[in-house]
Amino acid sequence: MEPTLAAQALSAATEITTAALSGDEPDTVLGSVVQKAAELARADLGLVMVRADDGSVSVEAAHGCHTTELRGLVLPAESAAGQVARGGDTVVAADFTTDPRTAPYVPGELSGFGPFAAAPFGSGGRVLGALAVYRLPESEAFSPATVEVLTAFAAQVGVVLALAEGADARHRLTLYQERERIARELHDVIVQRLYAAGMQLDRVRRRMRKRFAGTDATRLGEAIDQLDQTIEEIRATVRGLRSPAPEPQPAADLAESARDEIRIAGELLGFPPTLELSGEFADIPAERADHIRAAMREALSNAVRHSGASEIRVTLHRDAREVRLRVRDNGSGVPQGVATRGLRHLAERADSAGGKFYINSSPSLGTLVAFDLPLSREVAR
Repeated sequence: MEPTLAAQALSAATEITTAALSGDEPDTVLGSVVQKAAELARADLGLVMVRADDGSVSVEAAHGCHTTELRGLVLPAESAAGQVARGGDTVVAADFTTDPRTAPYVPGELSGFGPFAAAPFGSGGRVLGALAVYRLPESEAFSPATVEVLTAFAAQVGVVLALAEGADARHRLTLYQERERIARELHDVIVQRLYAAGMQLDRVRRRMRKRFAGTDATRLGEAIDQLDQTIEEIRATVRGLRSPAPEPQPAADLAESARDEIRIAGELLGFPPTLELSGEFADIPAERADHIRAAMREALSNAVRHSGASEIRVTLHRDAREVRLRVRDNGSGVPQGVATRGLRHLAERADSAGGKFYINSSPSLGTLVAFDLPLSREVAR
């Protein structure tokens, strides 16, 4: 290997390794790869081609002549680049438009070139595609020394990019896991405590209404409203934290969550609501379970605060297609003007998730809150 050329290749590979492992955008790194390859080979055109599942290769980066029309160009698996991308040996041709190994697969976009060389982009089990260089017709063919440097360069930077991609994926997974942990803590601990505190304050306000001066009662009511608003903001934050998860969230045990909600409501009511479960709830998708849990919590909250009920019955049914929630009480109904915030949010939840929400309430019959949700968005459609 020519010493000067080898030193240039080492310098170029080091530069690309630094960029790749520093988290530069893939398109930027590929652009640097193909530019360095063209410079090392003294080529008029350089292409990075990535292998598809069917064995074909497509141009992902280009440097040199006519590059604007080459991005996205696809060559068949039988082409020299396709064979190289499958882990074959480097292919070199003095004129790839006439060489029998390459001529049958020359696309019109590349017919204006002659000398050609293509090396595996990566090595071993990490071959991503092919790194190809071209010179204009009548140019000198690529020398063995140049081909040797190109092959070594393509192998090294291909492996670096594969490793960088894996490291980036591991970093993203760690980040998403941490976001999920924070979301879980916010949802399962902070929201539960705020919810219970708000319910306790409201219970105190109702029991001691006559002892409070008007201003104090108003302030207490405002504090309760602020707690409700904080809970909604935390829930929105939880949804934001969980939205970019790299894979579907794990299933949630909705039955256990339902028992927790019933326990909290029972402590505030002074009697335990009845809970009836029908079906299997251990594998409900987490995002779906969150919607059902929010609906149950809001319905129970309204029953505790406003109904004056002596009996509350919660039924949760799951079949192959959906989960159906019903919360019934024998109280005095939802007072005028109360159902303008929390229940409206449930209607919005149901609509966005492809479900159904409705409420029937009257002073003589009590209140029924119904929330039906398909188990997947595909079912909803």
